[in-house]
Amino acid sequence: MRSTRQSALVHGVVGGLLAGGIVALWFLAVDIIAGDPLLTPARLGANLFGQPAVSRGVLVFLYTLLHFGAFAIFGGVTGWLLAATATSPGILLGLFLGASVLDAIHYLGLLVTDQRLLNVLPWAHVVGANMLAGVAFMLYMHRVEHEESPLGIGVLRDHPLVAEGLKIGAIGAAAVAVWFFLIDIAGGVPFHTPAALGSVMFLGASDADAVSAAPGVIAAYSVVHLGLFGAAGIVFVAIARRIEELPTLAYMALLAAILLEAATFTVLVSLGEAVLGTISLWSVGIGNLLAVGSMAWWIWKTHPMLRERVRAEGFAANP
Repeated sequence: MRSTRQSALVHGVVGGLLAGGIVALWFLAVDIIAGDPLLTPARLGANLFGQPAVSRGVLVFLYTLLHFGAFAIFGGVTGWLLAATATSPGILLGLFLGASVLDAIHYLGLLVTDQRLLNVLPWAHVVGANMLAGVAFMLYMHRVEHEESPLGIGVLRDHPLVAEGLKIGAIGAAAVAVWFFLIDIAGGVPFHTPAALGSVMFLGASDADAVSAAPGVIAAYSVVHLGLFGAAGIVFVAIARRIEELPTLAYMALLAAILLEAATFTVLVSLGEAVLGTISLWSVGIGNLLAVGSMAWWIWKTHPMLRERVRAEGFAANP
């Protein structure tokens, strides 16, 4: 049962406050890991409102009011638009709003107030927190608006390509994770690889001494890891389905695998040579080859039409 636009606006304001709370808790956890609770609102508040005589507590309070006010406005407008356009709240929509609209609001707001603020927070933290906030907002709206449409995993029933792609991506992600876990165990430092990459991505680590093995850092990187491989899995499945229709695209599948390998190398190297110096590039190469191979093997195994069409065109040896 869909409520009125006015009711949706009110619900949206409450959902926006909830989303703002999620972002606040995210950065509170980051600040606690860094050893200085409330560091983020204090830094932003100091740049926005700070005067030498103003206490840190006042700065945190003022910034908190601005933070939740912005999220309340975002929630109210979004809730009203959902009702006006008869759009059902959904997780994918929440991820999109978090990664686009909330990020745009954050950076445009900082740019208008003070350009120096753009680099105060690592972009990965901003994107991660806002995407989580977008999902929380949609979960709340789905519940209070009494939507009957599927919201979570049930949505994937209507999107079989995405569902299969995420499954295949999980297989590739698991292959890489197991490979580096074994390497880290052999080196006597379990979970060193995700800790190193997560420290660079989320904490801005610039050398091996700055690597944090905190569970939160490892978990955050694992989410990014799964997300990237999930996207790669969707691409692989889309290509496989096209090959079933046009077998000559088999070469594109090989090209996509090569590009995935090259892209992964580029991303890992760009994260910071100082930290990655503790992670050998040969191990990265083997890990990604295992991922691509396992994903390709699963697609080959679960797509009999693909095997028939490719073999008929001579791209694979007959059994």
